[in-house]
Amino acid sequence: MTKRTRSRIGFIGSGNMAGAMIKGIIAAKLVPPSSIVVSDVLRAKVQSLRRRFGVGVARDNRALVERSSLVVLAVKPQSLPAVLGEIGETVANRPLFVSIAAGFPIARLSEGLGPNTRLIRAMPNTPALLGKGMTVLVRGGRATVADERSALGLFRAVGDAIAVRDEGLLDPVTGLSGSGPAFLYLFAESLMAAGEREGLDATIARRLVLQTLDGAAAMLRQTGMTPRALREMVTSPGGTTRAGLDALADGRFTEVVGSAIRSATHRSRELGASR
Repeated sequence: MTKRTRSRIGFIGSGNMAGAMIKGIIAAKLVPPSSIVVSDVLRAKVQSLRRRFGVGVARDNRALVERSSLVVLAVKPQSLPAVLGEIGETVANRPLFVSIAAGFPIARLSEGLGPNTRLIRAMPNTPALLGKGMTVLVRGGRATVADERSALGLFRAVGDAIAVRDEGLLDPVTGLSGSGPAFLYLFAESLMAAGEREGLDATIARRLVLQTLDGAAAMLRQTGMTPRALREMVTSPGGTTRAGLDALADGRFTEVVGSAIRSATHRSRELGASR
């Protein structure tokens, strides 16, 4: 989707991710606020988005689909079957549908919207709320390369985005980048607590941890060095870092991280199979 595009983008759902995407789309000038329309059963949330961004409000989901060239399905997975049932008969307009419902496969979306519907399934993560998200998407059989580019443009307005060909890869994506922020938050929480146990004030421990994580991420991104090379750069034989890394190894840190990703991936597959 280029900056000259003036297609109408519809959002079914008005939650945090929809709000983040709308904010990013407007900031990137992909379309003007007047070309974005939102619908949701929670009218107060829709009106809040209208006041914040100047977007339009559809009277219902069917009206939104009829008015849109691209529709983002931004509702919870458990609410999606009802939404598909409501709009399934209105897709004569044939917009591109982009779903961000976790664990809801393209085959199930196609059943609800019709086999000729152009579909993109995407897995964003919550840092999109700050424009720092990571999204992986896959296109259905009827979606075109141009459709994929349009969807990538939407999600790059709130961070980074890439496309894959195999829908099955969205399960490990969910385990890694979808659930990954929570794992990093737990790591940060553990670092802060450990600092406090060693005598640091809570405020100081938090400040140290946040800047350390931010700086380490910047080193990874900007130096082009591998995580291993950066780790070795700060690890002296017999030094403090070596002692800490040895303790992590004794606790099977690498295996535990792998187990967390594996468990989250497995659960994503289970959820997809149950729908």
